[in-house]
Amino acid sequence: MTEAAIKSSFAPVADGGTRLLILGSLPGEMSLRRGQYYGNPLNQFWKLIGAVLAADVEALDYEGRLAALKAAGVGLWDVVRSARRAGSLDGAIRDHQPNALAELASSLPALRAIAFNGGKASVIGRRELGAGDWALLDLPSSSPAHTMRFEAKLAQWRRLQPFLAPDGPQTRSRA
Repeated sequence: MTEAAIKSSFAPVADGGTRLLILGSLPGEMSLRRGQYYGNPLNQFWKLIGAVLAADVEALDYEGRLAALKAAGVGLWDVVRSARRAGSLDGAIRDHQPNALAELASSLPALRAIAFNGGKASVIGRRELGAGDWALLDLPSSSPAHTMRFEAKLAQWRRLQPFLAPDGPQTRSRA
């Protein structure tokens, strides 16, 4: 069995125009090696968010992908700042330290919704965010370990679309 090494998340990708913040748990091994959010080509994140945005972000290089997200008002971060974890599975996360989610969310004036990419992200993120003035949405994980059919995942991810439109929902609710 592999020893549980300490892993750390990346800096947030967000700015004053972020309307939707997508929170994962903690980057997997391949993402950490590449220094990229969702760096494992088997992870469906870029395909899912591309379908939500109606743009082929998957075909872009990493910097282009981040630029496309920012242009669409989408931010990224993880709920875990650091943790012990052997491998990449969320179930192996131990002794985690959370990121300052409430602080980041409060600093984003256009923020309408926060989406959790997977169950572990939701459990930790909801606890750390507490009450806020934004919608909270749980999404099926984009991870290859989450074996739900792509079409079924995408149907749930499409719930993000109203929050991306410049004139989208202004009333924030918990969903």
